[in-house]
Amino acid sequence: MRKLALNTLDAFFKAIAKTEALYLPVRENMSAAFERYEEGTVYFEAPNTLRSAKDFFFPQSETLAAFRFQQDKIEVVDPRRESEDFVVFGVRPCDVASFKILDSVFLADPVDTYYQNRRRHATIISLACTKPRSTCFCSLYGIDATKGGADIDSYKCADGYYFEANTEKGRKLLESLDSLFTDGDDTVVERQREAVRKLVEKLPFGKLDMHKFGKDAKMLELFDSPEWDQLSQSCLGCGTCTFVCPTCQCFDIRDFDTGHGVQRYRCWDSCMYSDFTQMAAANPRRTQKERFRQRFMHKLVYYPEEHQGVYGCVGCGRCLERCPIHMHIVKVIKTLGEDA
Repeated sequence: MRKLALNTLDAFFKAIAKTEALYLPVRENMSAAFERYEEGTVYFEAPNTLRSAKDFFFPQSETLAAFRFQQDKIEVVDPRRESEDFVVFGVRPCDVASFKILDSVFLADPVDTYYQNRRRHATIISLACTKPRSTCFCSLYGIDATKGGADIDSYKCADGYYFEANTEKGRKLLESLDSLFTDGDDTVVERQREAVRKLVEKLPFGKLDMHKFGKDAKMLELFDSPEWDQLSQSCLGCGTCTFVCPTCQCFDIRDFDTGHGVQRYRCWDSCMYSDFTQMAAANPRRTQKERFRQRFMHKLVYYPEEHQGVYGCVGCGRCLERCPIHMHIVKVIKTLGEDA
């Protein structure tokens, strides 16, 4: 591993920012958000950002195409531009795991070239967790909070930051900044990882009973469970859980008349909304119970059924913190996972 002294961290950021756009967590109210690097704005005290790094690849709103009309002619304009190379520093391991879920959706045939273009130009540097919150439960899904598995993994220790490249992109970046580093003692990182693992083992939701979920779940039995009535009763359908979720990928496509043409754009949508999947004839999910059930069945049953047992949740805990009525995936797991 390569070691960076604590007092040279800003020099490390400046060196990256000279050649590539650099984004990292900065303070936003009582939490953190990814912003473009400016000296002195870094904030790593929050265990995670308010919204995930998903925004870099699947933004909340983006223009897909534009149409210009001139008499009887229609010109189709492709608004895409080649993305600049950029680096995202400070991505927690749960969010790194979410990229694999998004990749399985957007990079499967037919490939989403808007998403693909951004992914190709990004270098992700993870930052291992040191102070997980009580709302974190990534270990439930086999995610290691002490190792990200990104292009570069980084670790904040008492004597400095340690870096380990996992991909060719990561190795090239570290090599270009080699003068800033010294050789690091791997045992320092291992001791810290072991200490954090002990903290993770004590988290309240890390050992929930998952035997009723996953690729071998009894789908119809869960689908018809009477517990959905009680679980969904208090849901407001606000969609907050879907907007802070790093793995949700639903979107709507709309046209906007600018007065001199039309812009076609896509924006995030939510399966919790009453007009989600609205068709000309009707909506297949007419009640809040049906919409509520769809969200959690997809995370816990439908997605793992189609993706070798990988769950559609990474245990980041954002929905636990943000749901206004505290009806979240942990309560669903605990309620449906209990044996009669």
